[in-house]
Amino acid sequence: MSGTTTRSAGSGSAGTANSPWRNWAGNVTSRPVREVSPASAEELAEAVRRAAADGLRVKTVGTGHSFTSIAATDGVLIRPGLLTGIRRIDRGAMTVTVESGTPLKRLNVALAREGLSLTNMGDIMEQTVAGATSTGTHGTGRDSASIAAQIRELELVTASGELLTCSAKENPEVFAAARIGLGALGVVTAITFAVEPVFLLTAREEPMTFDRVTSEFDALHAENEHFEFYWFPHTDNCNTKRNNRSAGPAAPPGRVSGWVEDELLSNGLFQVACSLGRAVPPVIPSIARVSSRALSARTYTDIPYKVFTSPRRVRFLEMEYALPRETAVGALRELKAMVERSPLKVSFPVEVRTAPADDIALSTASGRDTVYIAVHLYRGTPHHAYFTAVERIMTAHAGRPHWGKVHTRDAAYFSGVYPRFAEFTALRDRLDPDRLFANDYLRRVLGD
Repeated sequence: MSGTTTRSAGSGSAGTANSPWRNWAGNVTSRPVREVSPASAEELAEAVRRAAADGLRVKTVGTGHSFTSIAATDGVLIRPGLLTGIRRIDRGAMTVTVESGTPLKRLNVALAREGLSLTNMGDIMEQTVAGATSTGTHGTGRDSASIAAQIRELELVTASGELLTCSAKENPEVFAAARIGLGALGVVTAITFAVEPVFLLTAREEPMTFDRVTSEFDALHAENEHFEFYWFPHTDNCNTKRNNRSAGPAAPPGRVSGWVEDELLSNGLFQVACSLGRAVPPVIPSIARVSSRALSARTYTDIPYKVFTSPRRVRFLEMEYALPRETAVGALRELKAMVERSPLKVSFPVEVRTAPADDIALSTASGRDTVYIAVHLYRGTPHHAYFTAVERIMTAHAGRPHWGKVHTRDAAYFSGVYPRFAEFTALRDRLDPDRLFANDYLRRVLGD
């Protein structure tokens, strides 16, 4: 076993909140009574006990990348900025234990330095490890699942202030649920992930028509370890991405060409196009036709986090639904038809990814092979009509919304699409009977 310790030193801090908290997209605001920045699991447990004694609810916030109010509170807001870094690396078990407030970006860089990697990850890495896993953040994969599915153990502070270690062998019923716990079961203080020796991925990006990608979807999914595509509304154009393991050698994008694709086109010019579309919606279809042809085919090979993730500087609102894989192509065609016959003007591409079934109670892929369909709108653009129309299609196919993205579903709906929903709520009743970790969002999605 080798060990690496990079957690910030120093004691935690607490104080009255002087300003409201806002999420990344700016659509959620809350005003906590006080904020706490614990520097250890013990300090965090004491903050939880004190909040309970004061009759205040408790929520933890990471980097605010959820579009829902899942982290909002009018009580005590825990900021895990001092709970960062790797506690230990176990090369025998091939695991890494990391503090809950560690940003995924720091974890990925640190693991690469140690010659290690997560097996799969999402397409951004700004979130904290606990925030990402607790809401079910995922990438795309034929055989490899969400970040939470890679958890082998976690440490949790419960409503009583007890520090629980949870794994398949220790507190297994808590482990079965708390990997995607929505912040409802307690505060995660550390996570142990399975890792593997760092490997290379070859990314093949290629334009493809909507009809071709949907008709060949099953084959594209079966033939590639990681397949995803983006459809540009108001066009018949898609951009596909196939990531597969490679023997090498590494061949990353050139500095200039990489900057043009990832920064100039995907962020800089896209920001300008979205701003113009928000100001003058009728021009959006014309912009979409140009944008959908701007990204050219390219192939490159690099270590995983440099292939899986991309910078996302254009701010937006997002709705994403997880559908049974066999229904997804039909739902996507319904979505395209809906946009074409409506007066909607949609500036953001629709993202489609996949995941295998997993065994986590409230995972969007729990018990079924899954396709994710995500829709976005530029921040500040009226979103109600578009998202309502999309949600109507997704729920007709027993869709499960991402816990951290915009949706209107409630506990009654979830009890019908999650066979293990009652298992989760019963565990919540046991661990948090007084609803110390509740807020309006959790009351809606879990009941009270």
